[in-house]
Amino acid sequence: MGTMPENILNSIVESLAESIPKQDAAALFQEENPRSAAPFYNRLLNRQKTVHHVLGGGKSADVLLWRNKKISGSVLAGATAIWVLFEWLNYHFLTLLFIALVLVMLAQFVWSSASGFFSRSSSQVPRLKLPEELFVNVGMAVGSEVNKALGFLQDVALSRDLKQFLVVVASLWAAAIIGSWCNFLTVLYVGFVAVHTLPVLYERYEDQVDSFACQLLGQFRNHYQKLDAGIFSKIAEAKLNAKKHE
Repeated sequence: MGTMPENILNSIVESLAESIPKQDAAALFQEENPRSAAPFYNRLLNRQKTVHHVLGGGKSADVLLWRNKKISGSVLAGATAIWVLFEWLNYHFLTLLFIALVLVMLAQFVWSSASGFFSRSSSQVPRLKLPEELFVNVGMAVGSEVNKALGFLQDVALSRDLKQFLVVVASLWAAAIIGSWCNFLTVLYVGFVAVHTLPVLYERYEDQVDSFACQLLGQFRNHYQKLDAGIFSKIAEAKLNAKKHE
């Protein structure tokens, strides 16, 4: 189960890697400062440490980087099965929840009845109990991330930085358009698959990805400079002129 998703991902990425130019990423910045090209190349994508260390290390990073193919494949297959049940087969969460509860109660009833029938002393039937710390930790983690996101958006809105404000608004607008194409469960599933595939693919094809990202970064920088010179500078001049007239 664990090798099939990995083989499919490897075949896809190998075909993409062949289409990526083999140009050295440092050559893009050779005209500016050849000595600073290598450090910038290492700092690309804000990564100066290993991918495993950036992901926090430990068992979670091992799962994301497919250190144990059986566990990682099982996690990805389980998420895919859940998405297929709800999205393709049109099952409802409450229906599956109550069916699962019925099966658990039926198994406990059969266990208890069978143990008392075949033996004089009935065996202890296992009971399902979720730890309270699990819900507390999940709630605290979700609340912390939500507060960070809200704080960032409010800082951008109050900072009076027009460039950053427009970038954030454009990103939210793009996310709203993407959200109109699919439901929330599909968005979660796509994000889950991306988290479980992109890190390991980047670790294996690091040089090609960094080279391609450097080229995109150079193109984005050129377009942004043109936009800055054509629009943002005029807006700034208009603000200065308005202040002078006041």
